[in-house]
Amino acid sequence: MSESRKWGMDIGQEHIVIQRRYEALGAFNDLLIAIWFLIGSFFFLNESLTQDGTWLFIVGSAQLIIKPLIKLTSLVHVKRAFDKLNQNNGHNQ
Repeated sequence: MSESRKWGMDIGQEHIVIQRRYEALGAFNDLLIAIWFLIGSFFFLNESLTQDGTWLFIVGSAQLIIKPLIKLTSLVHVKRAFDKLNQNNGHNQ
């Protein structure tokens, strides 16, 4: 196998591992957001729970900020892995 082909496969496999971890984290975050909003919605049906429902909406809304942060962190992580592999390959030649 050519060196360039091997290099592409190595970063590809590491990229897939990194990407899957961040996708799982993002899916878990989305699930929590849905749960907060669903429970908050039910809380609004009972007047005595309205304030708690409001707090769940605030938590869910704040958690929406996490979604792009997960994506950005994933991109930075992949870039660093690519740069590290690229740097190691440059020193080995």
